[in-house]
Amino acid sequence: MLADNVFLKILDGTIPARIAFQDDLCLAFHDIHPQAPVHILIIPRKVIRTHAELRQEDTSLIGHMNLVAGQLARDLGLDQGYRIVINCDTDGGQTVPHLHMHLLGGRALGWPPG
Repeated sequence: MLADNVFLKILDGTIPARIAFQDDLCLAFHDIHPQAPVHILIIPRKVIRTHAELRQEDTSLIGHMNLVAGQLARDLGLDQGYRIVINCDTDGGQTVPHLHMHLLGGRALGWPPG
């Protein structure tokens, strides 16, 4: 098991979060430091440290997370577009050692991102 991190504490209910969606596979919640008007984090309930650690058996899980992101985008009215980001490890900008997707929208998003 990984050392405690904020996402594991959100999953176990130790830290409250504003939940946008949850099921047996993943949890989606509003980021407390949003980078866009809509900024939702989607995390798997399965402990996976980073994108680089995904395995073949995680194919349906990551697909499900993408479908959840699309449904949330529709539900939140992001019909002008949105961005899905997965940061991987330190140089990729990952700050919490638990795989997660950022769903960003509600304004025009520039490129490159940073």
